[in-house]
Amino acid sequence: MITVTSVEAQNKFGQLLDTVQREPVVITRHGRATAFMVSPQDMQDLQDLQAARRHRSEAVAEFEAHFARADAHLTPAARELTDEDVVRLVKESR
Repeated sequence: MITVTSVEAQNKFGQLLDTVQREPVVITRHGRATAFMVSPQDMQDLQDLQAARRHRSEAVAEFEAHFARADAHLTPAARELTDEDVVRLVKESR
């Protein structure tokens, strides 16, 4: 990733358009990052990643809600089972 000032970006805009096809460009103003230039492919990859994260968060929320509903129907005896108890019972049922 290369970094250029906003003045350099204005003066070399055409060159930066070529550069972003190979790597992202950070544009700074007064020493601080103010913008990023990326290729359309990099932008699509970022959007795909963000969508995957949203889907993952939704799936985790659904998973947690499912188990919260299931926990509400547990008998008192089932609530007392440890993970080790469940593993043992599963192995015994085979």
